Amino acid sequence: MPADHVVVLTTVDSEAAARTLAASAVEARLAACAQIVGPITSVFRWEGEVQTGTEWRIECKTPADRAGALEEFLNVRHTYDLPEVVVMPISGGSPRYLGWLVDETR
Repeated sequence: MPADHVVVLTTVDSEAAARTLAASAVEARLAACAQIVGPITSVFRWEGEVQTGTEWRIECKTPADRAGALEEFLNVRHTYDLPEVVVMPISGGSPRYLGWLVDETR
């Protein structure tokens, strides 16, 4: 059973970039809200080497039917060559909040 609402995650390399990307997604009505978490330490393999970097995670809440447009929006505006964009289903929650989430993205 597919979820009606999702959280779309991405990471960026600065708090300023996170604030800009989060605000632009909400302004475009692709996300009802976006929370910024960080700084966080990321360990990843890139171009054959294990690397460590400081990042900020953006958690965008949106209806599932807006996830594809939000993913495209994030990919176009992202500064990384290969941005992390992960969509996670919301399996439940406050009906009032989930209704608000839909209303704010229309």
